[in-house]
Amino acid sequence: MRNVSTLLHMTVHPPGPLWTGRASNRAQWLLAAAGAACLALGVQLAVDSNWASGTVPLLMSVIGCLAVGLLILYGTLAFVHVAVTVDSEVMEVRCGHIGLPRRKIRLAEVASAEFVPRITPQQWGGWGYRWRPERGTAVIVRRGEGVELRLGDGKVFTVTVDDAENAVRVIRTHLRALAR
Repeated sequence: MRNVSTLLHMTVHPPGPLWTGRASNRAQWLLAAAGAACLALGVQLAVDSNWASGTVPLLMSVIGCLAVGLLILYGTLAFVHVAVTVDSEVMEVRCGHIGLPRRKIRLAEVASAEFVPRITPQQWGGWGYRWRPERGTAVIVRRGEGVELRLGDGKVFTVTVDDAENAVRVIRTHLRALAR
C-alpha cells in the first residue's frame, strides 16, 4: 500500500519537453591513470623508503606525489563526462561521476540559446570548467557540438554535449513559453 500511496502523491513533471544529454571523453582516462600512478609512487616512497638524505626530503616527496596524484585524479575524473538536463525551468549541468562541479541556470535568466557545431578545448584553454573574460564560462569535456546560452546579464555559458541541436530546440521552446 505504501508504494501506491507514494505514486499517488508524486509530483508530475513540469509541462513541456524534458531533454537530457551527455558527452564523454575517453582520453581523460589516460590522465586519470597518470594521477593514480603519482598516488602509487607516493605510497611506494612512504612504505619502502631507504633514503639516506633524511626524512624531510622523503616527506616532501611523499606529500608531493600524493597531492599531485589526487589533483590529477580528481581533475580528470570530474571531467570524464558531463550530463545536461533541460526542463521548463532550468538547464542543469553535472560533471563527472559524482556530479561535481554542478551548474544550474534558470531559463528565466536566459536571453538566447545557440547551437555551436564545433567547440574545441583549444578555444577555451583546455578541458574542464573554464572561464575566459572575453568568452564567458564553459564546461568542455571533448571537442564537438555544444550549447551556448546568452544570459540576460550579458554573460555566456557554453557546454559540450551530444545532440546539442535538440537541446537548443527544447530551450527555445521553453523561452517562448516564458515570454508569454
